[in-house]
Amino acid sequence: MIWLTWRQFRTQAVVAVAGLAVLAIYLVVLGLRMRATYDADIVDCLPADCTGARRDFDEAYGTQVALVGALLLGVPALIGAFWGAPLITRELEEKTDRMVWNQSVTRTRWLAVKLTFLALAGVAVSGLFSLLLTWSASRYDQLIGERFQALTFASRNVAPVGYAVFAFVLGVVVGLLVRRTLPAMAVTLAAFVVVQVLMPTVLRSHLMTPVTGTVRLDAEAISRADFMGFGPDGARIDGYTMPGAWSLTTTARVFNADGTPYTQQQSRACDRGGPEAGMACIAEQDLHFSYTYQPAARYWTFQWTELSIFLGLGALLAGYGLRRIRRT
Repeated sequence: MIWLTWRQFRTQAVVAVAGLAVLAIYLVVLGLRMRATYDADIVDCLPADCTGARRDFDEAYGTQVALVGALLLGVPALIGAFWGAPLITRELEEKTDRMVWNQSVTRTRWLAVKLTFLALAGVAVSGLFSLLLTWSASRYDQLIGERFQALTFASRNVAPVGYAVFAFVLGVVVGLLVRRTLPAMAVTLAAFVVVQVLMPTVLRSHLMTPVTGTVRLDAEAISRADFMGFGPDGARIDGYTMPGAWSLTTTARVFNADGTPYTQQQSRACDRGGPEAGMACIAEQDLHFSYTYQPAARYWTFQWTELSIFLGLGALLAGYGLRRIRRT
């Protein structure tokens, strides 16, 4: 059975290995370039210059990292559609199921071997891709600090492995039910896209209760924000990201130490002396803002939790498929 499975799968395996080789070259080059830029422009930057250096780094590499991350996000969907969905439908459409499932190997064992072999192949492809991207984008993730962002989280470390296993088994079960290759592929893609949208937008935020705390508005906090300005109700800070955390606060009001809003009139005392002197003046005023987030220390808890969820869903679908094929 293993030899037969390999014979039927070798074309897909060659394509996957070739694709991984090309991506490996690209990601190694990209990772080395980002490390060189990070060491030259970010490591020793002064507080007044770090905001601009951070923005330039994001503009230089953000699009490339996002595109490769989106590609990895699509790998499990492709595995489910092109490896999983045709697994049974191909046998049914070519009428080879009448021969294969009437041999000494039972249809349950046939499906179990196929599921195990190809699921492990999917783990290898998605795991290696994720490992390469995680290493390549490590400086970008460290600086921008959005490891929990939907695209970033789903394309780093162990989470893609769970998605690949789930998508593959989903495709097999859909093919078993639909019994036609093209419709099964379409249904698998649509179902997996729905799951990928629901997980970060609806489900992930409920896995653990977020933390709300107070952040002191110093030079480092300003350098990690997108913008600080003034509105009718006082100063506000936009886009602040605590290093490695999942920011659930996009805009926050800035307050004095006594809890009153920090006003534009108060800030005029810090307009003299240049940007560095201005930030030092702001830091001396003991300003703060409220910030709701998931701590960076919870990142791996979320990763392993999500991996466990999708492996569990894959196991349930596999059990259903094994039971269903005995009755087909």
